[in-house]
Amino acid sequence: MKCLIVQPVHEEGLDLLRQNGIEPVICPDPSMSTVASLVPGCEAVITRDAGFKEEAFAAADILKVVVVHGAGHDAVDKESATRHGVLVCNTPGANAQSVSELALGLALAAARLLPAADREERAGKFGFRNRNKTVELQGKTALVVGWGHTGSRLGKMLRGALDMRVLVHSPRASDIGDFERASSLEAGLAEADLISLHTPFRPETRHMINRQSLALTKPGAILVNTARAGLVDEDALLEALNSGHLFAAGLDVYQDDAPQGALGQSDRVIFAPHLGGATEEAMRRIAVASVQNVLTALSGKRPATSLNLG
Repeated sequence: MKCLIVQPVHEEGLDLLRQNGIEPVICPDPSMSTVASLVPGCEAVITRDAGFKEEAFAAADILKVVVVHGAGHDAVDKESATRHGVLVCNTPGANAQSVSELALGLALAAARLLPAADREERAGKFGFRNRNKTVELQGKTALVVGWGHTGSRLGKMLRGALDMRVLVHSPRASDIGDFERASSLEAGLAEADLISLHTPFRPETRHMINRQSLALTKPGAILVNTARAGLVDEDALLEALNSGHLFAAGLDVYQDDAPQGALGQSDRVIFAPHLGGATEEAMRRIAVASVQNVLTALSGKRPATSLNLG
């Protein structure tokens, strides 16, 4: 048996495939034309943000399962998968600790304007601390949007480490423990000193942070997005930053050209290159979880994280 590896995964995952008699087939590049040329003869695929499109499904001959290395599965054409009788599943939660730690780090770095301070110090432009106001997060209010594996971990960190009041906006989360639920997104935005996004990208969440919602946001708030770029209207974000209504933003996801565009000119924006789940520990966990889903599917069972063919 063969498993096509569309993008690099941790060696521990590849070893687990080999231990179970499955040959990893490594894509030299993640373009769909290359994927389509290599998928014939493969029973399984592990892909990351390159996804898996109709072109590749049409080229597959014995494909049974496509496993998403991580939680986000927008880039996999699930309608096409269903038409071709291919199961799709993902690996949510395996990178939650790493993503929540990065969200916390971005919040702290944004509050102290660390990247801008670092740039000026390296350039010999001294006096940054006298020219710029920075803030603490201790004891303030955070709004966590999306209460899944990552959002809930961050909420616990913010409350435990910084004694923050944590509001939760997550309509699909029935159990938020002893945390406080915001009555609405708008109500939460009006109270929050820190807003952290952890919700999936859906039609109803597209540009949930926009001119209207930012106008309702508490002046001086910090925005952190480690979830999906499409949750934020970046033009509206820039306007809010330039006007001073928003204090700063820490972004791990954004439109491809954002760092080179107008948003990238702001000293109050931190861009991380999608580092959320890219730690050594997370990459190992996700790779192993992905392979376990492959093994489950190829044994004729249905992985718990299946997304179609239900």
